[in-house]
Amino acid sequence: MNDNTTAPLDGLPDSPPVDPAVRARQHWLSVLAHAPAATLTDLADKLMTGTPVDTLRAPETGLVMVRARMANQGDRFNLGEATMTRCVLRHTGGSGTVSVGVGYVLGRDAGRARLVALADALLQQPEWHQRLHDQLITPLAHATAARRARQQQDTARSRVQFFTLQPEAAA
Repeated sequence: MNDNTTAPLDGLPDSPPVDPAVRARQHWLSVLAHAPAATLTDLADKLMTGTPVDTLRAPETGLVMVRARMANQGDRFNLGEATMTRCVLRHTGGSGTVSVGVGYVLGRDAGRARLVALADALLQQPEWHQRLHDQLITPLAHATAARRARQQQDTARSRVQFFTLQPEAAA
């Protein structure tokens, strides 16, 4: 068991503590990757159009292996492959700070991967961070939550409740 006083990563007993800055970046990358494509494009075009970046890795599509665990805690196994698009961009801020943004999205959407990478790079810049967080990340998180709530409602309407037969109690 570890001696760390902070909460372990994902509840695993021997995971090292995670820096809050890393957790924040994980959060915004998750929001960007799960955001509805149309909403992401609309918001990003308004906020980040014309921002100069260097392309370190142009958007490219390939396959990734999806791994799973039996009962979420057993041995890992290869579930199958999924198509993924990735992109890596570099942005130099006004103060000379350099940030590298990455974008990984499921599917073959090169434009979306590029937008995720651009947003990631800009969110690491102090002069862009608060504005993008307020005008991009927060609305995208709300849109994703609303979409998931609608999906859960649709699923709940079609859910079938099975009840087991119970013997009647003797009176």
